[in-house]
Amino acid sequence: MSRRSLLRALGAGAAGAALAGCGVPAAFVEPGKRAGRDRSATDRTLHFANWPLYIDTDEDDESKRPTLDAFSERTGISVTYTEEINDNDEFFGKISPALMNHQETGRDLVVISDWMAARFVRLGWVQEMDRARQPNVVKHLDPLLRTPAFDEGRLHSVPWQSGITGIAYNRKKLGREIRSTNELWADDLRGRVTLLSGLDESFALLMQGNGVDITRWTADDFHEICEQTEERVRSKHIRRFTGNDYIKDLATGDVLACQAYSGDVIQLQADNPDIAFVVPEEGAELWAESLMIPNLARHKRNAERLVDHYYDPEVAAELAAWVNYVCPVPAARDVLASAKDEETAALAEDPLIFPDDAMRKRLAIARDITSEERMDFAKKWNSIVGL
Repeated sequence: MSRRSLLRALGAGAAGAALAGCGVPAAFVEPGKRAGRDRSATDRTLHFANWPLYIDTDEDDESKRPTLDAFSERTGISVTYTEEINDNDEFFGKISPALMNHQETGRDLVVISDWMAARFVRLGWVQEMDRARQPNVVKHLDPLLRTPAFDEGRLHSVPWQSGITGIAYNRKKLGREIRSTNELWADDLRGRVTLLSGLDESFALLMQGNGVDITRWTADDFHEICEQTEERVRSKHIRRFTGNDYIKDLATGDVLACQAYSGDVIQLQADNPDIAFVVPEEGAELWAESLMIPNLARHKRNAERLVDHYYDPEVAAELAAWVNYVCPVPAARDVLASAKDEETAALAEDPLIFPDDAMRKRLAIARDITSEERMDFAKKWNSIVGL
């Protein structure tokens, strides 16, 4: 299951759009009603909900999580860690009844993808963090991730890990390099290209191929890529739309080039060095999955301390070495570079964990699909995916 959930059909996504549209007056929570009674001073615990396989574990005992255990040892705060988030829409459905009815969710800290985080911020379902209690976040958060359109000033969210949606391809079997998104449409790739099926996962890179500034894209930009994509599906240039199963297609050679996530490609390269990942000349989408504190959380201060713990460069480096996503703490690079283990030190030079300056100039965070746009856009995109 992709950590960036796939919007294969309207389903829960449409229900969420309806809630964020017509249901806003009833569902929206005013700022003054979001905080609960914080028990952090007397109750040294917190509940942290995350995705599976998204934190470091002890090689000899997978029940131990070294960076999390270090936090508890240093602060005396016990963390209940659950891997209960398998899909953004599914998790939205799980906790939305409590949030819209001004009830506790039982969770103090959650990790959700940026497009879903935008929905939570719009609905007023998450609390503003106290940056005075988070000096590491203030100092070390990557400048590229500081100003997403959905959360101005990053007041309600802090990236857990980040990633890039770009192009992966088999350099050896294709017999050439790919530098541009438009090269996907070359004749020698007819029937050997896949795109991601999820609307939120796919649209930005395609727009960038058209030279669009994805921080301020328009409805016309969206409809243009839909027309182009539909034509390429009907001409059978696009083989199919995928979730994370593009990994298998690329590994077997059934597909020569595809839309892909940087974190997946790192794992593929371990088995096949011919697999390459490129941030196209026109640019690629930088995204994040962010830590957020739900309304009425019982242990807000404890949660804020845990967030700041992960922005200590030493801790961030340890986590990055394990999960292999784009690290939101650039200072962690120097920590990894000084590691005695050569394999660990080499991660500091991996641009898919620490993008170099040239790559960073081509990365952008796409503006979110608004609640007013989502239902129609999802319907249109899903009709193309289903062709």
